[in-house]
Amino acid sequence: MAEPIAEALRLQLDAAAQGFDWDDPAGLWDKLAEEVAELRQAGDAAGRAEELGDLLFMVVNIARHLGVEPAAALTAANLKFCRRYAYIQRELERLPPLGDPDRLHRMEELWQQAKLDERY
Repeated sequence: MAEPIAEALRLQLDAAAQGFDWDDPAGLWDKLAEEVAELRQAGDAAGRAEELGDLLFMVVNIARHLGVEPAAALTAANLKFCRRYAYIQRELERLPPLGDPDRLHRMEELWQQAKLDERY
């Protein structure tokens, strides 16, 4: 079976080739908001899984309309997360202990510092 992101893109391209596509790409953003709302309202694990799948499918659709290859964008996001989280990991020994509310606060400060450092 094809990788899920690539399969979603293939399905969307096939449908678009037959004319089943958004005639106004601005509607994609409303649909994305609708999918987020449905996920937030999902009542059980099965419903959350279904709605999350719909949301991911919609994100791939937006990527297609923006001319962005979704798997490459996700790979880049993963790498960015790894770089920034590595910044936090270097400070783990100096952070408040697990369970201390200040730990997350300090981690967020480090995350923001990592973001700033990437800009320079």
